[in-house]
Amino acid sequence: MEPLLQRFLLNIPARFTFEQKLVENRKQGFVIADQLKIMMHDSWQHWYEDSLGSYDDMFWASKLHFSIASLSFYNYPYLFGYLFSLGIYAQKDRYADAFNALYTNLLRDTGSMTAETLVQTHLQKDIRQPEFWQASLDIVNRGVTRLEKLAS
Repeated sequence: MEPLLQRFLLNIPARFTFEQKLVENRKQGFVIADQLKIMMHDSWQHWYEDSLGSYDDMFWASKLHFSIASLSFYNYPYLFGYLFSLGIYAQKDRYADAFNALYTNLLRDTGSMTAETLVQTHLQKDIRQPEFWQASLDIVNRGVTRLEKLAS
């Protein structure tokens, strides 16, 4: 799998899964290193299954943001932003030559609208529906398929 795709579709979700577990466990109190190692291992296992030879159970120790109690879900915006931008790009063919202007206006409004309103206003799509996100994943799937064909 292409490194960028692997990072956003496996690595970042694995980190997010770890973060979810960490936040839940912190509600109960102090989380010891042995627990963190198990949570990290389980998160890698969930997302990568048996595709890796080993898992870095100490990964959490090398990332400062996992240690800052007031900073939660650091990894979520990366995955959201990646799939959100692909979902917008997926509309390019639908709007053809008008897409550049739509995209420019969408970018201008990013500071004043929610993501839901932004996409609804400029692209008449509802990001609360799976179709928007499926279009993002379709782009990823086409890239993976192309890579597989080139590799064979």
